[in-house]
Amino acid sequence: MAETVTPTSEPAAKEWYPKTLDLTALRQNEATKANPYGPDFDYAKEFASLDLDAVKADIRKVLTTPQPWWPADYGHYGPFFIRMAWHSAGTYRTGDGRGGSDGGELRFEPLNSWPDNVNLDKARRLVWPIKQKYGRKLSWGDLMVLTGNVAMEDMGFKTLGFAGGRVDAWQPDLVFWGPETKLLDDKRRDGKGNLKGPLGATQMGLIYVNPEGPNGVPDPLAAAADIRRAFGAMAMTDEETAALIAGGHTFGKAHGAHKPEECVGNDPGQGKIEQQGLGWANKCGKGNAEDTVTSGLEGAWSANPIAFTTQYLDNLYGFEWVKTKSPAGATQWIPKDPAAANLVPDAHRPDVRHAPIMFTTDIAMREDPGFRKITQGWQKNQQAFSDAFARAWFKLTHRDMGPQARYLGKDAPKVTMTWQDPLPKANYAMVDAADIAALKGSILSSGLTTAELVRTAWASASTFRATDMRGGANGARVRLAPQKDWAVNDPAELAKVTAKLEAIRLGFNKAAKGGKQVSLADLIVLGGNAAIEQAAKAAGHDVSVPFTPGRVDATQAQTDVESFNYLQPKADAFRNYYAADSFYGPTEALVDKADMLGLTVPETTVLLGGMRALGANAAGSKAGVFTDRPGTLNNDFFVNLLSMDTVWTKAAAPGLYEGKDRASGALKWTATPVDLVFGSNSELRAVAEVYASDDAKDKFVADFVAAWTKVMNADRF
Repeated sequence: MAETVTPTSEPAAKEWYPKTLDLTALRQNEATKANPYGPDFDYAKEFASLDLDAVKADIRKVLTTPQPWWPADYGHYGPFFIRMAWHSAGTYRTGDGRGGSDGGELRFEPLNSWPDNVNLDKARRLVWPIKQKYGRKLSWGDLMVLTGNVAMEDMGFKTLGFAGGRVDAWQPDLVFWGPETKLLDDKRRDGKGNLKGPLGATQMGLIYVNPEGPNGVPDPLAAAADIRRAFGAMAMTDEETAALIAGGHTFGKAHGAHKPEECVGNDPGQGKIEQQGLGWANKCGKGNAEDTVTSGLEGAWSANPIAFTTQYLDNLYGFEWVKTKSPAGATQWIPKDPAAANLVPDAHRPDVRHAPIMFTTDIAMREDPGFRKITQGWQKNQQAFSDAFARAWFKLTHRDMGPQARYLGKDAPKVTMTWQDPLPKANYAMVDAADIAALKGSILSSGLTTAELVRTAWASASTFRATDMRGGANGARVRLAPQKDWAVNDPAELAKVTAKLEAIRLGFNKAAKGGKQVSLADLIVLGGNAAIEQAAKAAGHDVSVPFTPGRVDATQAQTDVESFNYLQPKADAFRNYYAADSFYGPTEALVDKADMLGLTVPETTVLLGGMRALGANAAGSKAGVFTDRPGTLNNDFFVNLLSMDTVWTKAAAPGLYEGKDRASGALKWTATPVDLVFGSNSELRAVAEVYASDDAKDKFVADFVAAWTKVMNADRF
């Protein structure tokens, strides 16, 4: 038989040239054509037409309707669906806002085939009839979370509510899940055992931690440390972490009836075409029901796994626990008391009973002093336990959705929590065009420079992360802790600029009539816009930078300092800023920052070139300012970068390059890697050539204004 050759049989360009900067993440931001519903699809509008009560009724029917190809444990699919919702949401990490339920990414590789997600492919097939029925009105991301909520409610738990608004992706998100090349490896820690960079899970292919203990070592206290690392990296406090573990393990069971290596086939990503996306085929026994193999651990935590009770906590503290092995060979714990051997009914066989079990991570709740204090308190106060679990579950399943303004549906709770980055409501009339013109005049006559105004506006708006819809200019949190003290924001300059803008705000608001007021958040953006208009005019271009008022000013009490510190940029190529402790190299950090802002390759290119021309580098650095007229909005960055009159060499200072005149050897410019990459990378150079062309001056200004406005408005939901 002839060898089969496919279009992907040859090594990709990335494999041939591994040092090439990968721009794929930014290409995804251009991929509106990937959506089969079309570029104008409005999911919020479709969701608004959904009868949510009817959807929940349909889910409740599925919960107890048996399917012979995948029977339900205890006759109820609820625990299975809770796991699906949990693992859909649980990839969220606060370090960079990536992961979570938005996008329905659990459908795609690698998450679809992770070892922690074994058999969740079947959970999605069980609810496919509901997705099929409601189609475009109900995304997979929303359906998976809603199904988990309805499952809990059907088993007697009162959730805090459900908010829709998760828009489905059509391809896997490009996320750095870790440096490992082998699943379940752990090469992601520093010398102190802490997770590096934005990573959340403790091993490749896990959602949180290894339930048997770190790397399979059954040490409860070491497991507690890993639990804190992983759940903390996903924005959970100790109380929220304990609530999720204790509440989640109130339901369902673990599955490890046989040794996986003897029974279980490939994951979905490695499956044969005739398997139609279903993986982990089990050849032992029935292949499901009492023969199911998932984690390799086997058993239930309570005697009633399809009801919300305190049995998990009662059992945890009511027995002395000893290590044992599951049928699959995994380490787990059972009561030392032989009288407990028949407390738990079998999930499928009415004549079989078992002892309750605990994972090493469950025993950690008892052995760790901090977790013990929390969980023992709940054992005595079920209402407090229920309330804590409801809040933690809501946070888990909604953390990546951003502020409440993005929540859809009648079931969204009205309660506001600090982790939602709350904002006050504007109770005043907005400024009109005449007011805006007057305010711009006041700003431009205040003595503040173009660079200062642009830097401040960028510092305020560029904290936005499209990954979890946090940050941005709304709220003017740039004037509050912690942002006011970040080195990248030049605290002294920031304080000077915001003080002058605040004086303008107070003066305007005192004199304004008709109930009109302006916020500092709006003035910060307006100041940047006015500076850009002035800089464009100095370069011979009359432009009007779009501005829509309506931003409000958050208070310090509405701002969680620890949570917002995760938004601190360790690198911002647009300001030519790079800290030594950045997780990514300078050019990789450029792509990461641009991706989190939702920028395309052309937008990234024109923004960086324009920021250099405006002299908007952090701390006034001259690196990359390839112009003899800084402060004007011109395309000199691209013209001079691509000029063959300049020869570039490494400077003595690390991370810097010198551009010298090819003929005379005289020093002309200095640059960083994020400047020179627009000339060295073939894809970026192709775009830079567009903006360096003689006929591109108007296009450059127009494109810069459009990209700038996109960033300024990114958080206007």
